[in-house]
Amino acid sequence: MTTTDTTSRGSTSSSNGLLTVTIASSTHPHGLSANEDDDDLLVDPDDPFNITQTKNAPPQTLKRWRQAAFVLNASRRFRYTLDLKKEEEKEQKKSMIRAHALVIRAALLFRLAGERELVTRSTSVAPTTAGGDYAVGLEQLVSMSKNQNISALQQYGGVKGLSDSLKSDLDKGISGDDVDLSRRKNAFGTNTYPRKKGRSLWRFLWEAWQDLTLIILIIAAAVSLVLGIKTEGLEEGWYDGGSIAFAVLLVIVVTAVSDYRQSLQFQNLNAEKQNIQLEAIRGGRTIKISIFEIVVGDVLPLKIGDQVPADGVLITGHSLAIDESSMTGESKIVHKDQKAPFLMSGCKVADGVGSMLVTSVGINTEWGLLMATISEDTGEETPLQVRLNGVATFIGIVGLTVAAAVLVVLLGRYFSGNTKDLDGKVQFVAGETSISDAVDASIKIFTIAVTIVVVAVPEGLPLAVTLTLAYSMRKMMADKALVRRLSACETMGSATTICSDKTGTLTLNQMTVVEAYVGRKKLNPPDDSSKLHSEVLSLINEGIAQNTTGNIFVPKDGGETEVSGSPTEKAILSWALKLGMNFELIRSSTKIIHVFPFNSEKKRGGVAVKLEDSGVHIHWKGAAEIVLGTCTQYLDSDGHRQSIEEEKAFFKKAIDDMAAQSLRCVAIAYRSYELDKIPSKEEDLDQWTLPEHELVLVAIVGIKDPCRPGVKEAVRLCTEAGVKVRMVTGDNPQTAKAIALECGILVSTEDAVEPNVIEGKTFRQFSEKEREEVAKKITVMGRSSPNDKLLLVQALRKGGEVVAVTGDGTNDAPALHEADIGLSMGIQGTEVAKESSDIIILDDNFASVVKVVRWGRSVYANIQKFIQFQLTVNVAALVINVVAAVSAGEVPLNAVQLLWVNLIMDTLGALALATEPPTDSLMHRSPVGRREPLITNIMWRNLFVQALYQVIVLLVLNFGGESILRQDSRTHTLQVKNTLIFNAFVLCQIFNEFNARKPEGMNVFKGVTKNRLFMGIVGMTFILQIIIIEFLGKFTTTVRLNSMQWLACLCIGLFSWPLAILGKLIPVPKTPLSRCVLKVFRRLKKSRTA
Repeated sequence: MTTTDTTSRGSTSSSNGLLTVTIASSTHPHGLSANEDDDDLLVDPDDPFNITQTKNAPPQTLKRWRQAAFVLNASRRFRYTLDLKKEEEKEQKKSMIRAHALVIRAALLFRLAGERELVTRSTSVAPTTAGGDYAVGLEQLVSMSKNQNISALQQYGGVKGLSDSLKSDLDKGISGDDVDLSRRKNAFGTNTYPRKKGRSLWRFLWEAWQDLTLIILIIAAAVSLVLGIKTEGLEEGWYDGGSIAFAVLLVIVVTAVSDYRQSLQFQNLNAEKQNIQLEAIRGGRTIKISIFEIVVGDVLPLKIGDQVPADGVLITGHSLAIDESSMTGESKIVHKDQKAPFLMSGCKVADGVGSMLVTSVGINTEWGLLMATISEDTGEETPLQVRLNGVATFIGIVGLTVAAAVLVVLLGRYFSGNTKDLDGKVQFVAGETSISDAVDASIKIFTIAVTIVVVAVPEGLPLAVTLTLAYSMRKMMADKALVRRLSACETMGSATTICSDKTGTLTLNQMTVVEAYVGRKKLNPPDDSSKLHSEVLSLINEGIAQNTTGNIFVPKDGGETEVSGSPTEKAILSWALKLGMNFELIRSSTKIIHVFPFNSEKKRGGVAVKLEDSGVHIHWKGAAEIVLGTCTQYLDSDGHRQSIEEEKAFFKKAIDDMAAQSLRCVAIAYRSYELDKIPSKEEDLDQWTLPEHELVLVAIVGIKDPCRPGVKEAVRLCTEAGVKVRMVTGDNPQTAKAIALECGILVSTEDAVEPNVIEGKTFRQFSEKEREEVAKKITVMGRSSPNDKLLLVQALRKGGEVVAVTGDGTNDAPALHEADIGLSMGIQGTEVAKESSDIIILDDNFASVVKVVRWGRSVYANIQKFIQFQLTVNVAALVINVVAAVSAGEVPLNAVQLLWVNLIMDTLGALALATEPPTDSLMHRSPVGRREPLITNIMWRNLFVQALYQVIVLLVLNFGGESILRQDSRTHTLQVKNTLIFNAFVLCQIFNEFNARKPEGMNVFKGVTKNRLFMGIVGMTFILQIIIIEFLGKFTTTVRLNSMQWLACLCIGLFSWPLAILGKLIPVPKTPLSRCVLKVFRRLKKSRTA
């Protein structure tokens, strides 16, 4: 972790989650010095389970907790954790393929140098051979792309000749009809690569079988089977061994099926992550398609933040820079032009704009080969998972100790002659009891001890996190959130602040121009061109048509005109169309010389255009007050240039008035330039900076982007839940303030003062310490750059906040990466932003962000429910068996019965409780502290009340059952007593499962019918228990019960409901029990060392 990660937190956690405390940070908020009490709360820094954040955690830290965990089945326990070995192999394979690419590049450069030296082409290019329906074949294309062979490209006639050979058009793309697409896929392949098949059910069965205790039980069952058949014959002797073997197989099958279903959910989510949507030009139209639908011959526009989806060659590019580090391993940015036109799949667009012709797809690219070679799903652990491994380790060690004690006591009592059978006979008499009987009895005792370990070690506890996350992730997809990183889903429950973008997240992103100023004249309506001089109109249209990343498609059949591009571009293009702009005519009659793409730092973008008369116009478009600051003149509505100095106050007021109405203000400006001052060489032109001063203001437009319906309610929910919403936007502070008031982020205009509302440039000028202080007060940040957003995130995290950040641009990547939870936008977000994020908000809606918070809290709540339920079973089962073993020399619950209890508790319990849907009450409490105890005082109270009740009732039955029941024979009485104990114990767990649903609420049945899975599992468990008691007595060593005995068991189980209500009336201290235990432990330690 970075220094920020380790020092900016306000608290940390202890060894295993059972003893987790919240401690003050080293900087005391009220200036108090650290005292002895603080020392009492300090946590062991060497604790391997003290991982508060697994995002970007170093491999050594992850390795430590794995080695420290007490594990019975490593292959299952660590299935959904990061496979450190595979990750290492993955990096090695990447290095190998990168090295291959570098060797090709070096060889190509060497060859080109030779060609220049000889002046003539010394390298022969493979002759152009027809590829079926096309004038160029698959092998030639792949060879050209992989070798980046410019000579081959020139032989095909350059990019234009190559597109003709591929029956494509550089402006309009391919036709894109079904027949054309099918033909291309057959000739050149699809943009997919062979994926490694997911694990089969057999693999999961094999992994479930790897549990050490289950293997020991199978061996014990086999020995017991042989001895039983030998002593009692085949008909009766196979029951003991056979029943244990069957119970073990049942555990393995149920566990494997549950795990297999989880894996299918993860596979579906992984497939969704890889399904990138991008733009392609087909038939002259710009359309959105899946990355898997790209074919050779496609023309694709490229802009900052895009991923290059296939190998190809550059058609046109302006300041186009590609980050090829994913393929070459080199961090430097490579500039692309006609001398270096080859683009590699998997790389990212770092700067500029352009378009490309696709030449190779899928497995025929280096990226496809890399993806087919490496396994993408290497897992990832979450902080809660690590903490639960600590809990499982602690309980496992306790369980192992108890099992060893039971084993020693039972063996001691047996061989000392203190163990009697059902008829009262001593089971072992020295010199009389046969060796086979002694071995058989020893195996039964050993089997019970091993089964206690199976029940005691909560192997499924850490996996319950994965189960609830898999369930939550699937449901979150319906709530328009795609989880890329498991831990983020969980961390979101601890979020204390959300730094949200404005445009598209809090607003609809449906923009329209509603106000326009040309010169000093306000157009009313804004698209009224009748009052504009022809020259002014011409400059507006020229500036908009050429200085845009959008496009306009006019169907030949006279259908509706289609406008594509970002929402801002679409709004301005649509406004120009209403003014009478002929997009195609302007684009064809003027030529773009150089482009400065829109930059979120400078808040503007520009273009140099060569006119038909060889004149040059430089057009700028961007944030109104910034563009206005670079203007020295303005064009009035009659087409005359006027000095702007005297009118700047008028234009600033116009901008402020529009901003106050929550309008986004965009200014359009231009200037004339001399052609001979523009560099003629391409290398020089790339380095040329567009003149951005002495501009002439042409127009200012106000764009309305209405607030999203429901966003005010979502902000209110966050506030009630203790999560502060902050708006961070690149827009004018006045616009931001107006939207914040509309959304409820700012309560009143009185709040809209500094530092509540602040500009990015003001914030960045503060010192680091000042930023930390001011950050807590900031509610709205306007005119912020991506770096300002990063500084805000860092300052908030240092103040102990758990920060969620939304972002959509490439430059937002550092802030998304730095935040505890990075949320990228699915519609407007670039691929770079999405890859840096943890969760993708598919509909770009702030309300979906709030739903993610709800689900995050639900994950934590569900795990706590499962822990309470499982520990109650653990405590009760262990205490009953230990007390009975020590006092009576026998255990009331045998191996098969304990395995059935383990199945209810572990796999079925996790399924029932870990899949509880979130409730509204989750948003009426404060954020979950990431270092708060996993087991709260309320849970300890509930757990002790239920466990104590179960222990008392079952021990009373165990020791007083004979006198209560009084059956025909002592043997039958003992059998009925043990059956009653087993049945009552299982029914207590079934009824207690309802109590676990609501650890704090009185009404444990609220919403229970909505969770069909819970009802189904509880119902199935109850039916199976009836079948076991009534029909499978031979296997479980039970007898049938009459109606009165069943009623007694039901009453024992049912009493846990009113008992839970009474228990919740017992007050609990606010100080966590874990903290009290730690204080006592440390004082004892201090007294010993004193």
